[in-house]
Amino acid sequence: MSRSRRAGRLVPGASALDAVAPDDFEDDPRALSPNSEEYLTWLAVEHGRARNTIVSYRRDLLAYESFLASHGHEIGSADMGLVEEHLAQLRDDGLAPASVARALAAIRGLHRFCVDEERAQSDPTSDVSQPRLQLRLPKAIDEEEVGRLLDAAEGSDAFSLRDKAILEVLYGTGMRVSELAGLSLSDLGSDTGLVRVLGKGSKERLVPLGRCARAALDDWLGPRGRPQLEPRRWARRGDAEAVFLNGRGGRLTRQGIWGVLKKRAALVGLSARVHPHVLRHSCATHMLAHGADIRVVQELLGHVSVATTQLYTRVSPEHLRKVYESAHPRARPRVTQ
Repeated sequence: MSRSRRAGRLVPGASALDAVAPDDFEDDPRALSPNSEEYLTWLAVEHGRARNTIVSYRRDLLAYESFLASHGHEIGSADMGLVEEHLAQLRDDGLAPASVARALAAIRGLHRFCVDEERAQSDPTSDVSQPRLQLRLPKAIDEEEVGRLLDAAEGSDAFSLRDKAILEVLYGTGMRVSELAGLSLSDLGSDTGLVRVLGKGSKERLVPLGRCARAALDDWLGPRGRPQLEPRRWARRGDAEAVFLNGRGGRLTRQGIWGVLKKRAALVGLSARVHPHVLRHSCATHMLAHGADIRVVQELLGHVSVATTQLYTRVSPEHLRKVYESAHPRARPRVTQ
């Protein structure tokens, strides 16, 4: 039985737009071909791919179909040369290597889907080489810098209490920003000290909430915090259950949380060091440095493979050089009398 028929039985008439929030597409109303829509629906329904993945793949496929149309082709008539030309154009347009690799993954997956569904005879991406990505070490900040960042949200007003809780929970649990944005009040264990997190691929995991994160969260959920931002009437379903609210009483988005990070980092001179996952990376790096078992950190972060977690055990070239020069007897500078 073909994949689209199985997906259709699960959700009759479903489309990729039904699998993700409609707001994600308000800025790009262009329609995809039926094949691309069905492929994205299959990924969302049968594979449980994360919302962000579906949104990104949709943009990649929109760009691909637009490129094909500009050359007088469609998906069924695409060949290897056209695929490689499109990827080259993406690189020329300044797309990062990781983004080009993701675009190829979306395009390759679409063509394989069409072949498996007997809508195409061959896959033009079968011989296209995967872009080689440079291994990048996760960028963390040291413990003193984390302390400065967390202290930047001191205050007793609702926004300060919210921002403090955001920073403490991100660092204390190692959550992704998108996971934090998706937290609902029902995810917070009352007595267990554990938080239920919905990660990539809609996979649930339980993560512990440390003393400082718990205290900051309690302050935010107390009378001076979250209730002060609650609207008289909730604008959207689900906002009433959101742990973190914006100034209008809606669920705080990933972009909103990133804005909180940037704002607080600027107050303590860390703007250049901060990125959306800096506290996640710092949590993992510091735990491993203090002797945490790598499998425990893997479970905490929600990594499918321990190889991903092992990236945090690598030392930077700068740190390696400093340790070498301080420890090796023939690497130290000669002291002249």
